[in-house]
Amino acid sequence: MHVAVLGSGAWGTTVAGILATNATSVGLWCRRPELAERIRGSGANEEYLPGIALSPRIRASSSVAEVVAGASLVVLAVPLQQLRSRLLEWSPELPRVPVVNLAKGVETATGLFGSEVVADVLDPVHVLALSGPNLALEIARGQPAATVVACADPAVAAQVAGWCSTPAFHAHPLTDVIGVDVAGAFKNVVALAVGMVEGAGLGANARAAVTTLGLSETASLGSRLGGRLETFLGLAGAGDLVATSTSTLSRNHRVGVALGQGLPLAEAMGRAGGTAEGVATAPALLRRDPDLPFVRDVVAVLEGRRSPVETVSRLLSVS
Repeated sequence: MHVAVLGSGAWGTTVAGILATNATSVGLWCRRPELAERIRGSGANEEYLPGIALSPRIRASSSVAEVVAGASLVVLAVPLQQLRSRLLEWSPELPRVPVVNLAKGVETATGLFGSEVVADVLDPVHVLALSGPNLALEIARGQPAATVVACADPAVAAQVAGWCSTPAFHAHPLTDVIGVDVAGAFKNVVALAVGMVEGAGLGANARAAVTTLGLSETASLGSRLGGRLETFLGLAGAGDLVATSTSTLSRNHRVGVALGQGLPLAEAMGRAGGTAEGVATAPALLRRDPDLPFVRDVVAVLEGRRSPVETVSRLLSVS
């Protein structure tokens, strides 16, 4: 079996490594030809996963056609706000096989979640969403983790979950694609808020309260959109939210901490070391559903209309 992974950041490269455990070969698309050449030459992606040796089954290339040729599965590992333009560019090359989306967020122009964007552009045979408490560097190091793989077709979900499972990385099938998408998008906004609490030095009680309120609003929105409660209480919901909201490996958490310390948004984002999807996702969520007071208060900080301390106080005053 050959698998194509389109996107060679930390998470895309990590997922390529997971899939290489079960696949015969994995193509890894790199936007920059020089990065593909360095990966081929060194057997590692030092730019995004320093010190991690890659499987010899992984072949890096800057040619989409080369990467997807003969693929039984395509994995999309590009930032959510770039997803549509990339898919429109790649669509003539992509085989008609199941597509797994890794991007978490809401498209700013349309209010669509990642899997919805994929279906809107490609009309593929199956769209899947992979999500969970999955910090890339830990998984690349072989530390234990779990995730969910969601597809409307339970047989396809189970098959792809099997392909994504290793002795250390455990993938569980689900059919609640919209629930997984909502949880994956919303947790980045919660991570911003929890980071603000930490950066402002407001304590563990406030941090726990903000985390809980964020999870509650996630489940409320997800239920309105057809998601299932058990999704939000499981790996894709509470699990991913806790990991993203508490780990220093989380870019959204780091941006929130910097905002809590009083840095302007542009400087806070510069410290993240990569895309913090929550910054674009928060206002996009409000366009999808304006009845989100938690998100509305986070957006007020992002837009400079309220301080993090004021926002945390507001969040805690609303039950």
